[in-house]
Amino acid sequence: MRALAFRSPSPMPGWGLSFGVMVLMLSLIVLMPIGTLLLRGAHIGLGEIWHIVNTERVRAALALSFRASLIAALFNLVFGLILAWVLVRYHFWGKRIIDAAIDLPFALPTAVAGIALTAIYAPNGAFGAILMNTFGLRVAYTELGIWIALIFVGLPFVVRTVQPVIEEIDREIEEASATLGASRMRTLRKVILPMLTPALLTGLALALARSVGEYGSVIFIAGNLPLQTEIAPLLIVIRLEEFDYNGAVAIALAMLAISFLMLLAINLIQVWSRRRMGAA
Repeated sequence: MRALAFRSPSPMPGWGLSFGVMVLMLSLIVLMPIGTLLLRGAHIGLGEIWHIVNTERVRAALALSFRASLIAALFNLVFGLILAWVLVRYHFWGKRIIDAAIDLPFALPTAVAGIALTAIYAPNGAFGAILMNTFGLRVAYTELGIWIALIFVGLPFVVRTVQPVIEEIDREIEEASATLGASRMRTLRKVILPMLTPALLTGLALALARSVGEYGSVIFIAGNLPLQTEIAPLLIVIRLEEFDYNGAVAIALAMLAISFLMLLAINLIQVWSRRRMGAA
């Protein structure tokens, strides 16, 4: 009779307990809420969900939420990379202040951020008045204001994801590239950016996920006009206040499906980039 093969013991104590706690917390915090939402959606039915989501107001809110989130995430991808590079590679007065200020959106309540941004960019605000009088550009209570709010809350995710990777890049690699005759731009495209691509995609996914579900900082600066500046999370709250739970669940499921597809696409691109780097 063959002896039973047991898994070799882990060098770290308490593996079984820690694994059980992890599964329990993951189930309570992530799996059960999503599962409950899916069960409620199954009870409503696909036909009714499509009927709710396919209304003009819901379509406009979903389009605005995901369009603004994608624009803000792409802006943060570029500007966050530049900011992280400057903080790692250069030394200047006030560097520590800027580095600490990046984490401010993490600590600042979103409602406070929304009120502050509205006060600054309102037509009679400090920046809003200048933009209105000089360029005729209105920021608060427009889609542009939503972009600014989402950029504010999403920027730290890109910077803090890319910054450690830049710190680990050995400058000797850049010097070797220059020695072989590559220009700075070619070194950036062929050496630096491929090494940063996985971190950049991770930061993009985190910023996008945060922006899609953002509520507190947006509702103050958006204006919340139906078909114009009304975001999908606000519409869910409105449906709940109207005791229209089926409508809220339908919109939530639509956001969940679209978010899943967008994050899946980003992860597939990330896997492709890693395989390409490994093959190279």
